[in-house]
Amino acid sequence: MQETLMVVIPPWLERLLKTAFFSVCRTHGDAARSECNMYCLDCNVDAFCFYCRSSKHKDHQVIQIRRSSYHDVVRVSEIQKVLDISGVQTYVINSARVLFLNERPQPKGGKAVSHVCEICGRSLLDTFRFCSLGCKVVGIKRNGDASFRGEGGVSSRRVNVSSSSSSRREDQEELREGSQQDIYPPTPPPPPSTARRRKGIPQRAPFRS
Repeated sequence: MQETLMVVIPPWLERLLKTAFFSVCRTHGDAARSECNMYCLDCNVDAFCFYCRSSKHKDHQVIQIRRSSYHDVVRVSEIQKVLDISGVQTYVINSARVLFLNERPQPKGGKAVSHVCEICGRSLLDTFRFCSLGCKVVGIKRNGDASFRGEGGVSSRRVNVSSSSSSRREDQEELREGSQQDIYPPTPPPPPSTARRRKGIPQRAPFRS
């Protein structure tokens, strides 16, 4: 059973899903692009920064993790080269099609929807089975009726293209990118002012004789 799972789930994938990203690199902490938002599929170790990639992973297969509303995402154009992502909901954020690495909390008080994730129950925009790569992993282990590999054991390069409904609701989130492709968490908006404006016209004091 374990060998079968390793065939349909790449050995690096579960390690990737558990990796903490966006910490400051210990080696290049003073540099401008020191956030650890890269992951090497060949080495399958911890996240690293742009400068570590240039020095230690130059010829390796590396993907970059980005962030949207405090959640880790990866661009479909990168991940579809190594995984069959069929069944996973994709989103268009800042003109880039992405998918989420892990399950996200379901907003409370939402309206009834017709499509939900088979694992966590999160509402989906289209007729997909899973909301994230992490939920697809759970689905494979639980039911065995999905795979991350295409026909013949070769990673599929096909991608699910969402319908026009994917341009609304959650697709309006912003994919955080810096001027040089760095990804930063969004800055919380300032709290609303509670000060009340004084009404009425101020009266001038009378002149004294």
